[in-house]
Amino acid sequence: MSDETPRLPRVRVTASGSARMPRPATRGFALPGHAPDEADDVFSRGLVRAQLRLAIGCVAAFLVVAGAFAVAIAALPALGDPVLFGVPLSWLAQAYGFYPLILVFALIFVRAAARNERRYRHLADPGSDT
Repeated sequence: MSDETPRLPRVRVTASGSARMPRPATRGFALPGHAPDEADDVFSRGLVRAQLRLAIGCVAAFLVVAGAFAVAIAALPALGDPVLFGVPLSWLAQAYGFYPLILVFALIFVRAAARNERRYRHLADPGSDT
């Protein structure tokens, strides 16, 4: 007997192709109860882009308005003269003046985001009136 045994050829073992389910061609998401298709993928990407544009726009506008508010407080030295409860008025304006700004921009964002969602639902499922 020789030390060398004959090598057997390598065999690749795979699962049968008939048992596998075909994957959908798109990576998008669909409304509940609907199968995703090419249009849903396009609409969902459009919705994501619209929401991103809205978020970036709201943040940029908020930063501009908040910066202008801070500059206005710093530029008006007369606000530092009056004192309420032992605290200069300029400090109170900075401490509590930003909350209404945050609330206004939050409301604007929520309404616009809901409008984007309604547009998406109307495009994705034109038969429903939601």
